[in-house]
Amino acid sequence: MNLQAFFASHQQLPLILGPCSAESYQQLEQIIQELDPLKPVYIRAGVWKPRTRPGHFQGIGIEALDWMEDLARKYQIEFCTEVANAQHVEHCLKRNIRTLWIGARTTVNPFYVEEIAKALKGEQAKVMVKNPMNPDLNLWIGAIERVANEGIEQIAAIHRGFSFYGNAIYRNVPYWQIPIELKRKMPQIQMIIDISHIAGSVVHLREIAQIALDLNFDGIMAEVHHDPQKALSDADQQVTADFFNREVLSHLVRRTNLLTESAAYAEIRELRNQIDVLDAEVITRLAKRMKLAQELGKLKKAYGISIFQLERWNEIVNKSLEIGKENGLNEEFIFSLIEAIHVESIQHQSKTMNQNSKLQ
Repeated sequence: MNLQAFFASHQQLPLILGPCSAESYQQLEQIIQELDPLKPVYIRAGVWKPRTRPGHFQGIGIEALDWMEDLARKYQIEFCTEVANAQHVEHCLKRNIRTLWIGARTTVNPFYVEEIAKALKGEQAKVMVKNPMNPDLNLWIGAIERVANEGIEQIAAIHRGFSFYGNAIYRNVPYWQIPIELKRKMPQIQMIIDISHIAGSVVHLREIAQIALDLNFDGIMAEVHHDPQKALSDADQQVTADFFNREVLSHLVRRTNLLTESAAYAEIRELRNQIDVLDAEVITRLAKRMKLAQELGKLKKAYGISIFQLERWNEIVNKSLEIGKENGLNEEFIFSLIEAIHVESIQHQSKTMNQNSKLQ
């Protein structure tokens, strides 16, 4: 896969800013003017809006592309927008809108991605691929590969968080380990953070942006509207250009990568060595725990006892959360950790108890 940098060299942090939806020519023009001091690389605006339920604003459609084409010439700027099928791609290319993104609802379906990729074949286009709604790394990588296979070389990944069921402080859970693993497997791809869709409100925008920068993300996408309270879609997560600059952008700290010749390297290396020793100890102890789980499985098999015991699971959870709290560890982290250990323990017990029960 021969990928080129999506962003050229920028002294400032690359920004992709604009409204969730293009609502009128006047709205887009006003936002362009308000964003001018921030010098975004692209103005973003949705034209086709896939809504979860019917009855909500689903975008202006093709007419909004005409507004973008005219405003792009007038202000010498570039727009980007979301496409969900081959027809969307064709409409955008006809109006010289060649920076596109594939949304989370589309990335989840390889057939849709393939259709979009083939419509882009032979075109000088840039494509951003958002993560799928569910936390599936291979699906995300597969979408990027499908686009690259059609000859598109400038591709970026957008991390917009993952859907979940239940309560959380964010609209979409970040699961930072997934974009980190994507970057490990595809180091040549640039990563953009969509702070608006992860946050779901203005409260956590700065926090999410700073975490992303500390993880060496390459750019920021945010939804900016001239009057967020009157926005036709996602009003709660949009902010004005002034708010974004004053409350988010001006507070962000960009840090450098650690250099081997730097003064801090020796100190950091020493701490990393200590961490490596502890990591090895944790893994070794987990292996010992699983051997005990296998012995437990033998006893349960001998006495006809089922693997899962609700009372015991509750006991493990409560004890672990209490110990974690005493040691200043996040409750969500402790539960996720002990849950993963419990699942592995069940698998070891099941293998021990059912090793002679395979289908012939």
